[in-house]
Amino acid sequence: METGNTVEYIDHQKIICGVILEVKKQKLRILTENNREIKLSPGRLSHQCNTHLDLSMGKYKLVDTLKQIAGKRNALINHIDIKELWEILNTEKEWIDLATMTEFCFPEGSTCDHESAVVRAFFKDRSYFKFNHDRFFPYSEEQVEQIINQQRKAARKNRIIDEGAAWLKEVFNIDKPHLPDDKIECMDILKSCYLFQKESPHYSTGKTILKKAGIDNMEIVFQVLVKLGIWDENENIELHKYEIPIVFSDKIMKNETDLVCRYKDQSDFKNRLDLTDLSAITIDGRSTLDFDDAITIEDKGDHYRLGVHIADVGHFIKKKDIIDKEALNRGSSIYMPDRKLSMVPSCLAENLCSLIAGELRPAISIIIKLNKSAEIINCEIVSSLIKVKRQLTYYDVSIIANEDHEVLILHDIAKKFREKRLRQGAVQISLPEINIWTDNGKINVIKINRESPGRMLVAEIMIMANWLMAEFLLKHDMPAIFRSQAEPRERLYRKEEGTFFQNYMQRRFLSRFILSPEAENHSGLGLNAYVTATSPIRKYFDLITQRQLRGILGLEEPYTKKEIENLIQRLEQPMSCVSRIQRSRHRYWLLKYLEKIREEQEAIVLSRRKENYQVLLTDYMIECDLPISSGINLKPQDIIHVTIQHVNARKNVISVFVS
Repeated sequence: METGNTVEYIDHQKIICGVILEVKKQKLRILTENNREIKLSPGRLSHQCNTHLDLSMGKYKLVDTLKQIAGKRNALINHIDIKELWEILNTEKEWIDLATMTEFCFPEGSTCDHESAVVRAFFKDRSYFKFNHDRFFPYSEEQVEQIINQQRKAARKNRIIDEGAAWLKEVFNIDKPHLPDDKIECMDILKSCYLFQKESPHYSTGKTILKKAGIDNMEIVFQVLVKLGIWDENENIELHKYEIPIVFSDKIMKNETDLVCRYKDQSDFKNRLDLTDLSAITIDGRSTLDFDDAITIEDKGDHYRLGVHIADVGHFIKKKDIIDKEALNRGSSIYMPDRKLSMVPSCLAENLCSLIAGELRPAISIIIKLNKSAEIINCEIVSSLIKVKRQLTYYDVSIIANEDHEVLILHDIAKKFREKRLRQGAVQISLPEINIWTDNGKINVIKINRESPGRMLVAEIMIMANWLMAEFLLKHDMPAIFRSQAEPRERLYRKEEGTFFQNYMQRRFLSRFILSPEAENHSGLGLNAYVTATSPIRKYFDLITQRQLRGILGLEEPYTKKEIENLIQRLEQPMSCVSRIQRSRHRYWLLKYLEKIREEQEAIVLSRRKENYQVLLTDYMIECDLPISSGINLKPQDIIHVTIQHVNARKNVISVFVS
């Protein structure tokens, strides 16, 4: 290897032609066709030959000559048919050296330029031969097919990246852009990247598209989706992240229609206790459309007869039918300020299964006999027929609480049952609730007193009914989804004596509830056993427990203990998603509302951290951080006044400062 020899090396997937200017200590100083001087070890060369250039002709003349040599060699590539060579040689399972391969390609005679052309051709197309500097090995037919498929995928991916990046740049310059059909896949890739970040299988491709488009902020993807009209500016991202279905399939809707038609004939409601003469009432929120529980109360002179009537959803929705499978997949209805996603189609949730006033409905009724001191004497659970007479809201009940005889009795029973639970060690947390809903773009926020007569009455009587159903299941040795809870890690107060601060902080010390086919003590409620079965239209857990009650009553075959265990496990993931979505969406819309609020707010200090205080805005029951400022020394329970400085609902940010 001497000065003046032409050589070639690979740089950034390109073959570069050069001439050796100097050989020194196993290093070559080379002038390239790109008019660069570099140093390389001989091992980096992809090809060398004895073609000699006169170094005295000068640098620019040398570079021009190198370009001519490279051009000549590239032109020779057109005479090489690699696929045809492979078809002849693929049965030869041995390495072929450069000289031999050059003879195959140029049988009429070859030069150094022809050898270089072979190297360049086989380097450019590596579909058919394994390439190792100056020798070649033919791939098998299976390998060739696999390589070609990979190349097609890579080429397609590169096309999506290049065309997608170019299109993305244009979107920002168009007032009302639309999504062309050939860019749908690109947008799906970017959407996946935005939703799942590094967990997206398309993350690398999406980031490359954005980089080529000159975008370094992933939030731009959200803005593009909004500009294209694919997403709303208040898009519920969690629904996409958790792949929550927002509509029911055509197949399910047809099944729903068939089900409604099938049960138009009410003769199917036989062998049930007729309770339609009772004055059944429902008590729910103003926007409720799915009524799954009703209450009756009879004053029998020396005792009361309390009835809690639960819509018999199991009568209509059979195990493992198409609607039941969809309900299991969803796990629960999802209630959000801007929309509701039902567990079952609306014609069932809000009509056939719902306890609508004036309509005959099958129910599972808990009939409770109490003495005048509201102590339970006995209880029976039966399949029944009921007809709701009054559909009341919590507000309605609060208005008539001091004059309606039935409400007065129910409220007294509720208060005395709570007192009993508290004596048994229940943890009563009394805090207001923030109710948020949107109406034609307007965000409405109200603070609800959960201890109002209507809400307190319903809460306690439903707890009583769930407890009595748990007792009934235990008595008949029936597995169900029992809820238990260990003692809190710490008790901050007893009974209902806690301050607002103590009530709020007590939640942090509660133990997690446990679901099991077997009953254990529920410390938080002060009860020896507990299930939830009063909301079978809205919660699949409740529908499961209702089916176990129906099993005892001879209405259907109950689940086995093993099936219950499997269902608990099966529902863990969807129920976790439901909880996260409801919390997240509540916070989003509350922050959206607070984006326009700048008035002074009352706050209570919850704790002190290293760099800030954690405070609670009491009017909105939302936590935020307050920076620790010099000269201000606060402690937990302190009441202060703050001003909202900045809120960004999309970024989940709220900042405040001391007023």
